[in-house]
Amino acid sequence: MKTKAAVLWEYGRPWSVEEIELDDPGPHEVRVKLAASGLCHSDDHVRTGDLPVRLPMVGGHEGAGVIEEVGSAVTSVKPGDHVVLAFVPACGRCRWCATGHSNLCDLGAYLMHGEEIDGGFRIHARGQDVSTMCILGTFSPYAVVHEASVVKIDDDIPLEKAALVGCGVTTGYGSAVYLGETRPGDTVVVAGIGGIGAAALQGARLAGAKIIMAIDPVPWKREMALKLGATHVAESMEAALEPLTELTRGELADVGILTVGVAKGELIGPLLALVGKNGRAVATAVAPYYETQVSLPLSTFTFFQKQLRGGLFGGANPRADIPRLLNLYREGQLLIDEMITRTYTLEEINQGYADMLEGRNIRGVIIHEH
Repeated sequence: MKTKAAVLWEYGRPWSVEEIELDDPGPHEVRVKLAASGLCHSDDHVRTGDLPVRLPMVGGHEGAGVIEEVGSAVTSVKPGDHVVLAFVPACGRCRWCATGHSNLCDLGAYLMHGEEIDGGFRIHARGQDVSTMCILGTFSPYAVVHEASVVKIDDDIPLEKAALVGCGVTTGYGSAVYLGETRPGDTVVVAGIGGIGAAALQGARLAGAKIIMAIDPVPWKREMALKLGATHVAESMEAALEPLTELTRGELADVGILTVGVAKGELIGPLLALVGKNGRAVATAVAPYYETQVSLPLSTFTFFQKQLRGGLFGGANPRADIPRLLNLYREGQLLIDEMITRTYTLEEINQGYADMLEGRNIRGVIIHEH
């Protein structure tokens, strides 16, 4: 079928919204009519070249929609099902899935590979094969994806809100709850209040943290953080140290989460400085692929028994956690509506990313027109 998509042809260039040819689904694939796609910072990391991929590429890895067609071997979903596209596929059979770590599923090897899990390409434009971001490509009204990448959800959940649980909400929530292991009464610091940081604040709140400090240089984001669960705010990690010391009587944070737009090795030291004895620092923000140097106070890291953890998809299991988080949304405990600052058409995608980079959005969302 012919449809349209936002395609990246060259690093450093804007997204090009143009006509594409989309193949029918293969035996293990489905075609999804997408309602919405979140504008996650990771796609801009691809545009800038921070994350090297095969170009040309249709962007987008945060989406939700309705199944239109399924391949002959698909068993988990059927036409008419409402689904969230999880940016990490889960096969359910590999070692990682079998041990409750499906965010690390072996099929994740295909995320930046270019070709689909079953081989080849499903999108073509200008006479070329086109890859997809995280084997999804949600910057299009339609997507053909592998069965392992879709999670069925209840029909009453608004799809334009459910889209955010395909990446940002789950990643942020899990960074606080699963990777940070936030416990009732803990002190949590979240550095960077975009879509992932806003969800991390809520994960800390839902886990029972007593003190939750949100750090961001943008004043209105600090105000929004207070509505999402933060108890205190600061404009920088350096500015947070003194009030955090006073609030905790010198114990500092149990959990520190790095959710800035672009991670740098030089940020790890200030993050760890906010974490106290036996505390856990979680690096969730995406760094440029070739960023290899980290600066941290090694003696206090050792003597205070601090921990530094990487985090993919918040350590979540998409088939279990996506429905769980949407139940929390339905009950009013997880605030997703409040995280969506603006909506855009697909043709406005470059404006959406400009707004994100200028600090005007917590999360922008593309609403697909059909």
